[in-house]
Amino acid sequence: MRVGLFVTCVNDTLFPRTGRSVVALLERLGVQVDFPLEQTCCGQPLYNTGYRHRAESLVLGLARAFRDHDVIVTPSGSCAAMVRDNYPRIAARAATEQRATGRAEALAEAAAAVVPKTYELTEFLVDVLGVTDVGACFPHTVTYHPTCHGLRVLGLGDRPRRLLEAVEGLELRELPGAEECCGFGGTFAVKNPAVSAAMGTDKARAVTGSAAQVLCTADNSCLMHIGGILARQGSPVRPVHIAEILASTDGKLL
Repeated sequence: MRVGLFVTCVNDTLFPRTGRSVVALLERLGVQVDFPLEQTCCGQPLYNTGYRHRAESLVLGLARAFRDHDVIVTPSGSCAAMVRDNYPRIAARAATEQRATGRAEALAEAAAAVVPKTYELTEFLVDVLGVTDVGACFPHTVTYHPTCHGLRVLGLGDRPRRLLEAVEGLELRELPGAEECCGFGGTFAVKNPAVSAAMGTDKARAVTGSAAQVLCTADNSCLMHIGGILARQGSPVRPVHIAEILASTDGKLL
C-alpha cells in the first residue's frame, strides 16, 4: 500500500511536528509513506468564504499531487471533510453552469479520484490498518476535544478515544461539553471574532475543569484556538495533536 501524506497548510506552516509524527507512527506500523511536494491547500478557506471558482484549481491540484497513491492520509478532520464532502459539491455545481462542460468533467474526475481514498488519520488506523493499540506510551492525563468536522461530517465517533485508551500510561479524562464547538471554524473566527472568542473561552473553561495535563484533538486549527486562549489565561495545560501522542513510545514528544 502506497500512502501519501496530505499534511495540510496549517500543519506545514505552524505545526510541522504533527506531520513528522504521522510519518514516524505509520512507518512504525509498516506503512510506506510518501510526501508529494506538489501538494498545496485543499481549498477550504476559499470555498468557505464563497470563492468556489477559485477553489477549483486546488481540487484539480490535489488530485494531480496524489494521483499515484493508493491512499491519502491527513492529520486533519477539517481538510479530510473538505475533500470528501465538498469536492463532489464543487464538481456538481460546475456541471450546472453554462460553458463549463470541460471544467465540470475535470472536476468530477478529480473528485472521483480522491474522495474514496482520502482518510483522516484515526480513520486510517482503525478502519484500514485495523489497529487501536499502536504501541504508544504517554504517561500523562489527557482530555480529548472532538472537533466539529471530525464529529459531524466524517463521523469519527469513538475512533480517536479508542486509540487514546490503548496508549500505555495515558489516563483519559472526560471533557465537559465535549461535543460543543470551540468557536474556531476557520474563517468564522475571522468574520465573527467576538463570538469565536466567547465560544473558545467556554471550551477553555471546560478543559481546565477536566484537570488534565494535556488537551488533545485531531485538528490543529481547533487546538491552536483553544490553546491560545489557555496560554493567555496562564494555564499549564499543553495542547497536543493526537498524532504526536500516538507517535510517542517513551512518553516524550518528537
